[in-house]
Parts: sequence; structure tokens; C-alpha cells
Amino acid sequence: MELHQVEDMIRARNITLIKDDIPVSKLKGLYFDNTIIFDRSLSTSAEKIYILAEELGHYETGSIDILDQSQMANRKQERKAHRWAIKELISLDDIIRASKEDIHNFFELAEFLNVTEDFLREEIEILKEIYGTHTEYDGKIIQFEPLDVWEEKR
Repeated sequence: MELHQVEDMIRARNITLIKDDIPVSKLKGLYFDNTIIFDRSLSTSAEKIYILAEELGHYETGSIDILDQSQMANRKQERKAHRWAIKELISLDDIIRASKEDIHNFFELAEFLNVTEDFLREEIEILKEIYGTHTEYDGKIIQFEPLDVWEEKR
């Protein structure tokens, strides 16, 4: 997914998008009051896509006011928003398309999908939680560790 597509998703929901300095250390994005603020220090489109999608995930899942991550309920809400972002940004079809382009390592796949390597690793972990070590999809077998795709034998 491209940055402009994520920005379009945000605008379609009438959410205000602001690029500014966020004074809280470690925070790169923040959603509140129908507004997403993302830190101007984000330098790559992959970082911006990741942060904006996750903040949009807070809007979509109703996960707001969860800055205190010491509380279990807040961590669950953060994970819920994160999972929403992952599902929006990377699909099984994307993994199959990458395989057809002969992409098999994390660096190349992250670049192909326009996401960070960390985001991709989290995506693979979530896919493993959902499907186990592999899944059959669209006539293919997708193995998540190590990541590989091959034709399903019938």
C-alpha cells in the first residue's frame, strides 16, 4: 500500500491529519478527537504508512486513550489497533505476489510491501497466531517460518 492510499483512507473518514513534533518520547503517532498527529521525524514512507495505519486502527477499533501501557486492558487495545493496521496493509495475496517476483527474504519483502521490517515481522507473527505454521490459500501453500510459497499439489 502506498502512503497516499493510507492518507486517502484517513481523509475518507473525515479525520484531521497533522504532521508535528510529538513531545512524548517514543511516540511517533497519536489518535484523539478525530485527529491523527504523526511525528515529523518519520523519514521514510514505510514508517509513515505503519504509524498512520496503526493510528487509523485506533479509530476503527475504538481503542483510544491508552497511553498508559502498564494496564493490561490498554495493551490489549493497542494490539487490537495494531492487528487492524496489519490486516489492512498486508494480505496473503501480497505475499503470493512477492513470491512471484522471487522475493523471499524479509528485507526485500518489506521493501516490496512498503512497510518496515519490524512491521513485517509482527505481521508474520500474527499470521502464525491465526493460521499456525502455514495455510492453504488460492491454490498455494504459504509457509510462515521460514517464509515461502509454493503451488498446492492436488
